[in-house]
Amino acid sequence: GKEQAAVVVPTSGGRYDVHLRARQRVAVYWEEEAAEVRRCTWFYKGDKDNKFIPYSEAFSEELEEAYMIAVTLGEWKKKLESPNREVIILHNPKLMVHYHPVASSDDWVSTPTEQGRPRTVKRGVENIAVEIPNGEPLQIDHLVFVVHGIGPACDIRFRSIVQCVNDFRNVSLSMLQSHFRKAQEQQQVGRVEFLPVNWHSSLHSTGVDVDLERITLPSINRLRHFINDTILDVFFYNSSTYCQTIVDTVASEMNRLHRLFLQRNPHFRGGVSIAGHSLGSLILFDLLTNQKADPEEKEHCVQGSRTTSSTAGIEEVKEILKKLELSEYCDVFEKEKMDRQALFLCTENNLKEMGIPLGPRMKILHYISSETGMKVCTRALAAPQNPRDTAQGLSLNIPLSQVSANYPQLNYKPSIFFAFGSPIGMFLTVRGVKRIDPNYSLPTCKGFFNIFHPFDPVAYRIEPMIVPELEFEPMLLPHHKGRKRMHLELKEGLTRMSVDLKNNLLGSLRVAWQSFTRSPVPALEAGSSEAEAEAEAGTEKQPDTKPEEAPAAVKEETPPINVGRLNGGNRIDYVLQEKPIESFNEYLFALQGHLCYWESEDTVLLVLKEIYQTQGITLDQPLPGSQ
Repeated sequence: GKEQAAVVVPTSGGRYDVHLRARQRVAVYWEEEAAEVRRCTWFYKGDKDNKFIPYSEAFSEELEEAYMIAVTLGEWKKKLESPNREVIILHNPKLMVHYHPVASSDDWVSTPTEQGRPRTVKRGVENIAVEIPNGEPLQIDHLVFVVHGIGPACDIRFRSIVQCVNDFRNVSLSMLQSHFRKAQEQQQVGRVEFLPVNWHSSLHSTGVDVDLERITLPSINRLRHFINDTILDVFFYNSSTYCQTIVDTVASEMNRLHRLFLQRNPHFRGGVSIAGHSLGSLILFDLLTNQKADPEEKEHCVQGSRTTSSTAGIEEVKEILKKLELSEYCDVFEKEKMDRQALFLCTENNLKEMGIPLGPRMKILHYISSETGMKVCTRALAAPQNPRDTAQGLSLNIPLSQVSANYPQLNYKPSIFFAFGSPIGMFLTVRGVKRIDPNYSLPTCKGFFNIFHPFDPVAYRIEPMIVPELEFEPMLLPHHKGRKRMHLELKEGLTRMSVDLKNNLLGSLRVAWQSFTRSPVPALEAGSSEAEAEAEAGTEKQPDTKPEEAPAAVKEETPPINVGRLNGGNRIDYVLQEKPIESFNEYLFALQGHLCYWESEDTVLLVLKEIYQTQGITLDQPLPGSQ
């Protein structure tokens, strides 16, 4: 009846609603043209078609009526003519064919010789060799919002963010089946929902395109239109007017999607993460750095850091005293509970009262003055504009040298922030940020992963801004099949072999030179035999130590590196393994390197691994080289 006709059926994991009465499928979370839905009873298939195509419901009813009459009365070989002058002949229940009119071509634009070939007609879905998918798991464990970069197209096929995120989601479902099988069998794992966040259409609906059109030159029209539609988004983000529009759109859209998702999934208890590609990652990073942590949480963090840093601060003072060769005064400073901050506030009178003699006093005061001078210089280069940032001890202030904007607050605290092919490091450097304080973390987000392809021209690293004094490679993302790509193993093997050959050759030349320059006097030879043996042993050992100092690409096991609290003490930069064909020419695959993340199994697997780790769920088999 009427109630049944008004039924709305959620499909595709709840991202679309099918309105049965209107026979339409409507997108729930984003704007998209409604698609036609057909209730299928009759199908046809041509010679070159790989699937059965449903007839319209009105014509299916005519076919059904004719079929029932033929079955009831036993009168077959009936002809039916469709509105397009196409003829369907019902020979018997197992043989029904569909002919095209010879004179006119059809919608399928078949050649005149093919027009006489009939199509197969089928009633019902029995014996159709099509695997109807079971659909996505109903249980949603985590929600991820994905923000796109510049332009309306997100990959090399010029597809929208909705289509690219669909690919990302499909890859995640296959990765869950292959790498989380045990957890799925125990019903610990459902799926992760990925929802696209579109800001480009809102920005370009402000009328700016009309203004640009008036001033755009008429020559090379397509290139200029492409630049206006894509690359100018970077400049829009650096404009005070349009930057505000972009951050407002991204924040309000994510808040709207979050509210709508909770309305449609009232039993959802999982976390929320965010991911950004290219410029989208920078927008999210700026939003996250300007979120306000809860006062209670902030106070809790401060108290925790006080208790943990008190002992660490005293140890730090001991290290300073050792450096100044004043270790004998460690007990005096420990007795006074002197940490680094207190030491830097000391005056000569304070040190005198503690019983420190004049000489050591002068050393300590000189050290304090020199260190304070260096701090003033670095703060002058990256001084926080907001006084509360200084109070929190942050040497990082993102809006530095950039347009000011009022960053909206999100309705939730993201668990993890994933950046794909991100220029965050470059933009921070351009804004004048020399270094990110190792103690700095995003106010409301504890995880941060910077994932990039080695040939991506837009991607930049983050870790060297936290630890500038060390040179180290990013973490190599393990292949999703649990091995390193063959060409990379071959390349590393050849590099290691060349280093060994070089060092062995240098060692043998050194031994030969020493034996050549050796004194021929027998008395000296007898007396120095032990010394020569030691020298030769030393020269043989030397080449063995040098391969250990080979480039980081050759090293398989590197000591743990402290990269600060931005990702909770874990590594931040992760590099994908290039495909064998990509290694032939870096420049040729540079653009593809920037747009490869949507279908990258390695990227998706890292995202899933980190998300489910927050719930205490691990991969069936840990991948080699992963943290």
